[in-house]
Formats: sequence, C-alpha cells, structure tokens
Amino acid sequence: MQNTAYYVKNFFESLLITSPQQLNIQHINQKLGIKVIYWEFSSAIAERNGKYNLFINQRLNKQQQWQDFGHEMKHFCFDRGSQNDLFNSFIYYQEVKADYFAYHFCIPTFMLEQLKEVTIHDIVRIFNVEFEFAARRFDMYKNNLITAAESCVSYD
Repeated sequence: MQNTAYYVKNFFESLLITSPQQLNIQHINQKLGIKVIYWEFSSAIAERNGKYNLFINQRLNKQQQWQDFGHEMKHFCFDRGSQNDLFNSFIYYQEVKADYFAYHFCIPTFMLEQLKEVTIHDIVRIFNVEFEFAARRFDMYKNNLITAAESCVSYD
C-alpha cells in the first residue's frame, strides 16, 4: 500500500472511522477538537496557542467543502507553522501535495477496496464528492492496481 493511503488508513482507524458514512466534516472535527468556521473567503486552517480553526468557504457546495476539508487536513497533519517565511516554490509544492492528499482523504483506498464493481457515480454518491474529483481518484486507484499487478508478474 502506498504511503499516503497507509497514512490515511491509520489516521481514520485511530479515530475509529471505518466506513464512508462516517466521513464528514463535523464528525472528524468533533474527534479532533478542531473548530470549523464557515466564511466567505478561501478555505484555510490556522493555529493559535495550540488550538486549530479550520475555515471553509461557505459559498462552496457540500461536495466542494468536503474536498477542501481534505486538502486542509493535509496541512493540519503535515504542514504545521506559518507559510509566511517559505519560498513560493515550496508553498506551491505543499499545495500540490495537499491536493493529492485530499483525493486519498476524501476517498480512502481502504474503503474503496471494500466496494465491488464500483463506478464513478457510485463514488460520487458514497463519498459525497464531485464527479470530476471522483473520476480523478478512480483513475488513481485503478492505476495503482495496475502497477501493483505488474510488479507481481515474473518475466523469467
């Protein structure tokens, strides 16, 4: 299993989250003790005196809010501290990594593996994400399966 998928699985299991029905902002924040604030600006996460506030753009639909939440959770888990003193190229790198993490956070591999003959429309419905997001994640998942299968093939 890939590092990000493994991390997400362990993260959710530590919170006793094992099914897609448990994947929502309120449930996860309640377990982590993070305050969620809906506002009119871009989604972000901020820490002050050891307490975290997660700001979600209130103008986004529920699926976009969940996807933004997954992005911000990468920053919560890995990118502690201010970005003010970082080079723009490193900030960009962190943002790209957070986008990638969001796919795994919002649609965890270990939960996808439990589904049989799943379609992109099933993923949209089950994980409450937008179609394009589900399609991209499904491609990532299938490509990982193909790579894993190819690594098991012997060419002797």
